[in-house]
Amino acid sequence: MVSDRAAICMDLLDRFMMALNAHDAVDMDACMHFPHVRIAAEQVVVYEAPGQNPMDFFQRLEERDGWSYSAWDDRKVLQESDAKVHLGVRYTRYRTDESVIGTYDSLYIATLVDGAWGLQGRSSFGP
Repeated sequence: MVSDRAAICMDLLDRFMMALNAHDAVDMDACMHFPHVRIAAEQVVVYEAPGQNPMDFFQRLEERDGWSYSAWDDRKVLQESDAKVHLGVRYTRYRTDESVIGTYDSLYIATLVDGAWGLQGRSSFGP
């Protein structure tokens, strides 16, 4: 049986992916808690507040890889408490012609802050 926390976090991941694919940095921020930590490509980046996602993020993905959209391949709750959930996720990035750019495993951390769930951190093996 899936816990209420797990169901809420899966919905949160769905909203985050929809915002990403819509190129909507504001809605991506709405899915996060701040400070938000991202560990990827041998870098640690801390977004202290909403609006700190690089605004050229989507353009850089498109120019570098021909990125069109991303999709979840697998998502599972690894650990959970009343106020934190560790999620093991795998996602694939696709080009417009449906060819695969890459598939990446990640750890997402969702936290309950002031009664709302949000992504507090992500650690990815992707770029």
